Amino acid sequence: MLERYTRPEMANIWSLHNQYQSWLEVEIAVDEAWAKLGEIPQEDVHKINAKATFDDDRIAEIEAVTHHDVVAFTRDVSESLGEERKWIHYGMTSTDIVDTAQGYRLKQANEILRADLLHLKEVIRKQALKYKDTVMIGRTHGVQAEPTTFGYKIARWYSEINRDIKRFDEAAAGVEAGKISGAVGTFANVPPYVEEYVCDKLGLRAQEIASQVLPRDLHADYIATLALIGTSLEEFATEIRSLQRSEIHEVEEHFNKGQKGSSAMPHKRNPIGSENVTGLARVLRGHVQTAYEDVSLWHERDISHSSAERIILPDSTAILDYMLHRFANILENLTVFPDRMKENMNLTYGLIYSQRVMLKLIDAGLTREAAYDLVQPLTAQAWDEHKQFRPLVEGNETIMSHLSEDEIEDAFDYHYHIRHVDEIFKRIGLE
Repeated sequence: MLERYTRPEMANIWSLHNQYQSWLEVEIAVDEAWAKLGEIPQEDVHKINAKATFDDDRIAEIEAVTHHDVVAFTRDVSESLGEERKWIHYGMTSTDIVDTAQGYRLKQANEILRADLLHLKEVIRKQALKYKDTVMIGRTHGVQAEPTTFGYKIARWYSEINRDIKRFDEAAAGVEAGKISGAVGTFANVPPYVEEYVCDKLGLRAQEIASQVLPRDLHADYIATLALIGTSLEEFATEIRSLQRSEIHEVEEHFNKGQKGSSAMPHKRNPIGSENVTGLARVLRGHVQTAYEDVSLWHERDISHSSAERIILPDSTAILDYMLHRFANILENLTVFPDRMKENMNLTYGLIYSQRVMLKLIDAGLTREAAYDLVQPLTAQAWDEHKQFRPLVEGNETIMSHLSEDEIEDAFDYHYHIRHVDEIFKRIGLE
């Protein structure tokens, strides 16, 4: 986790201190469950609740000798207790505490990410509605195609972020899980009730079956989902980057007073926020490969996944949190140039209406092939000779023998192309 790309709330969740705090909460919850079963004196649980504490530095000191972080933790906690210390870690294996506490911290991280997603969804919704009727040229293969609206473009993002939220909720539910089932997952030394109690108290799902660890396909699915959300953000950011190019210049990231775009060129205003989002999406996708590699563990477990997860879980959640927050700010403060959008629609001499002319001819009785072959040479002439397309159409006797002036006027009206935008907005819940 680089501090540059980590917001404070997420950093706190993945701090070493919060890791130990989560471990302690699991340990105490386990003892509470044992007490409810009558296996541990309730008085001892009260003492553990009141007195159990830990010291980060002392744990590090013990771990330097034991080379085992959980053993170091339990011994440090035991030092804060009296005779009741014997119930710490009772019937448990290391990953009972580690995986359950990790699920608990992932739940905390997911609460932040879910709020981020909902905030971005609202920003997208507002901008889509604001620019619903702001006409611009649509581009395919990077080449001008036909008219659309800027709001319609953003509405596609609204639909996609809704899919992202659905995917996120499903993947998050997978990793917000715990297991207190012992060394090989068979509950040999701890009954299923303990797991059920602990998970219920922490707001986790009790994993229905496990080995010594939670199944890592859950985490692979989760990381892949975070990466896919990041890829959505990259898609949105790439659109802004392209539209900010000087040759297009239909939108621009907000540029603060005193901000500098280049150390060499004073005129530069670069889409650095969107470029930042694009780069971080690449990092997220890289973590997916690692998460997939973590699925295949030996027998009932090994710890080959552990070192990797210490990197990819905090890193992925922190990066996505940062990306969601940054892109929401970019979009919310985006400068849009409607006049420039209309100017750009005229760059291709009216060729964007060629399909409408062709369809009018088909409606007038020509075959598709005949209509296409009649229109295409005029489009080539307009492009090659830098002439307006409409006068060439109106000067073609064959075309005008089939179409009236009113039909030509209608063919070159951009409103035709965006007449269903309101209906499409309603289809995706944008009203």
